Amino acid sequence: MKFEVIPAVDLKGGKCVQLIQGVPGKELVSLDDPLEVAQNWIQQGASTLHLVDLDGAIAERRINFPIIEKIVKFCLEKAVAVQVGGGIRSFEDAAELLKLGVSKVILGTAALQTPELVQRLAKTYGSEKVTVALDAKNGKVSIKGWTEESEYTPVEMGRGFEEKGAGSLLFTNIDSEGLLQGVNPAPTKELVRSVKIPVIASGGVSTLEDLRVLKKIGAAGVVVGSALYMDRFTLREALKAVQKD
Repeated sequence: MKFEVIPAVDLKGGKCVQLIQGVPGKELVSLDDPLEVAQNWIQQGASTLHLVDLDGAIAERRINFPIIEKIVKFCLEKAVAVQVGGGIRSFEDAAELLKLGVSKVILGTAALQTPELVQRLAKTYGSEKVTVALDAKNGKVSIKGWTEESEYTPVEMGRGFEEKGAGSLLFTNIDSEGLLQGVNPAPTKELVRSVKIPVIASGGVSTLEDLRVLKKIGAAGVVVGSALYMDRFTLREALKAVQKD
């Protein structure tokens, strides 16, 4: 399986932003034209884009849907996959995105609160269309835009959602997210070893070596945000770095 480097396009208030540890107001980056940002990543060689509606995740308001629609349309024209998360609370929300042409929907809070939703979507659209996001802080999975902590570990939830039919997992280490201080591979490695489905890593990437480490421990790919936006390395450099190994 090819290891993917997936640029993040996080949407808030109609803009493309990067938040420090997901905290509203703590914006590391704020760009006015998300479509232009997406086009730039595709020009640099992205084969998949990672879109997150932060307003949907935090405030449960899907005000960024028109932008998502534009980006998805452009991606389809360029044969680029696009996975979307943030504020997907129901089967209808997910179905709307999948019918739009999204390659995968990413379920977070909704999956934890209603595990049967994962099962229903997998049966209707196929497991490959369903990704469950496990965002962990202090060893426990966080929900509701990282504002609440659950009682479950990523491994416990990962195994459970694999049984429900999830086709992949997106694992974010909140303790490292947005700090540009490097990855802590241990939690990701533990999850990769505990499930059979692909695990996409996220959180803390700041160097090309971080990418190599995540590839080495068996992650199927990595979502990169702040490091790209703060010019720690280019997407072209990242893609080249993981191809060498």
